[in-house]
Amino acid sequence: QVQLVESGGGLVQAGGSLRLSCATSGNIFSFNVMGWYRQAPGKQRELVADMSRGGSANYLDSVKGRFTISRDNAKNTVYLQMNSLKPEDTAVYYCNAATVGRIYEYWGQGTQVTVSS
Repeated sequence: QVQLVESGGGLVQAGGSLRLSCATSGNIFSFNVMGWYRQAPGKQRELVADMSRGGSANYLDSVKGRFTISRDNAKNTVYLQMNSLKPEDTAVYYCNAATVGRIYEYWGQGTQVTVSS
């Protein structure tokens, strides 16, 4: 019943920016942690960033200083502002959410981000 839907992906040139959004629906009143994973072709899925309800965030080392995660707790919506994009950021980005700790039991379908060189 709970659904997460990502939006904002697309094609962008290196150095450009995108803002991803993840809207949620369902019976969950609030999530403990919400975040973003990504998976590039032929590579393992990796956690890009996540944020607790209280605002504590962590980031993948390679995106620190370039990406910013934020969330609107009232809307159960999480965002990922991606600046200074690099070709290696190309991946499908997945929104995820957890009601207990960082056990991400809810996942979106993903949105494609492609960064051209």
